[in-house]
Amino acid sequence: MNIVLLEPDQITTTDDVWQIENPRQLQHLRQHIQLNCGDTLKVGVRNGQRYLTEVISVSEQQIRIRPIQVEAIPAKLPVHLILALPRPKVLRRIIMDAVTLGVERISLIHSYRVDKSYWQSPFLQQFNDYVTLGLEQAGDTIAPEIQLYKRFKPFVEDVLPTFISDQKPAYVAHPYAEQQMPYAIQHSCHLIVGPEGGFIPYEVDLLIKNGCQAMSLGNRIIRTETVIPYVLGRLFSG
Repeated sequence: MNIVLLEPDQITTTDDVWQIENPRQLQHLRQHIQLNCGDTLKVGVRNGQRYLTEVISVSEQQIRIRPIQVEAIPAKLPVHLILALPRPKVLRRIIMDAVTLGVERISLIHSYRVDKSYWQSPFLQQFNDYVTLGLEQAGDTIAPEIQLYKRFKPFVEDVLPTFISDQKPAYVAHPYAEQQMPYAIQHSCHLIVGPEGGFIPYEVDLLIKNGCQAMSLGNRIIRTETVIPYVLGRLFSG
């Protein structure tokens, strides 16, 4: 945790002293940071500003802080991650990592090799918790937009083409493509990653037909949770 993220309703504009009362945050700050009165603490307001604050008091029930100055929020990566829904435990890690890396938008889609039971997972109701963990790790306050599309063909034919432009192309990570994934691009893009086992040929063909470009990552088959940080690092290494 590199920032404590507060909800907007925890902040009052008429009071210059704020309170941290979330049990998870209190436990981390007491056990790992060992805060004392007079210490400084980085605090952010969800979808708002980030601040350097001073610790006023520390107790079992709350930590009281006073904002000192506004700080800069880390810049987002100009990328829309489009991901075939993985297993819930894998999705948890991917969401946290994607948020930490600064992805500005995430779309979860269905495909042939996505188990339909994944769409019934309780995790899909718990996004906010893991987005918070990703933001706190990155020192960020701005949550990405997350959307769900449970039907592959309507998404690819009706929705995806409205996203793609010459200035914002869509790259499909595909191990058998002839063209290599770009490196150190200077523009925004959509990154499409398939399920475990990959997209079936029909899906790849439909994506290409609707404006996407299939891009290879080499001759190694890489796990979904490994592909995303690897490709983001490659695309935006500059």
